Amino acid sequence: MRLALYQPDIPQNLGAAIRLAACFDVALDVIEPCGFPLTDRALKRAALDYGVLARVCRHASFAAFLAHAARAAGRLILIETDGTARLDRFAFAAGDTLLLGRESAGAPSAVYEAAAASVRIPIAPGARSLNVAAAGAVALAEALRQTGALERFP
Repeated sequence: MRLALYQPDIPQNLGAAIRLAACFDVALDVIEPCGFPLTDRALKRAALDYGVLARVCRHASFAAFLAHAARAAGRLILIETDGTARLDRFAFAAGDTLLLGRESAGAPSAVYEAAAASVRIPIAPGARSLNVAAAGAVALAEALRQTGALERFP
C-alpha cells in the first residue's frame, strides 16, 4: 500500500502526510511540481522528527510517477470529492496506491484516466470537502483495515 499526493499546494499538508505515512508504515509519493518550493531542507522541515521513519519518494511529474517501478505493482486509486465509488463500499487491495488531488484544484482529467477507480469519502450534505491530509488518513486507515495490514501494529 502506498499514499501519493498530486502536486500539493500546502506544505503543512505534506508534513501531515509524511507523519501519516510514517505512522502507518507506507511509502509516500510526492508528485511535483508543488505549490511551494520543495527543497531538501523544506522536506526535512515538513517531516519534523518523522523523516527518519518516512519513506518519501519524489517524482518530477505525473508521468515519472506512473513509470516508477514501485508504483507498477498495484492499482492507482484516486481519492476525490466526486469519486464514483463510496469509500465504505470500495474493495481495496494490498498493492493499491491511494492518490489525493491538489488542495486547490483536485486532479486533472489525465489523473482520472490513469486511475483504476475514483473513490469519495461520504460527508455531510452541505460540506464541501475534507482537508487533503484528513482525507488521506480516513482513506488509508480504511484501506489498511480492509487488507488486514493494521494487524501488524500493536
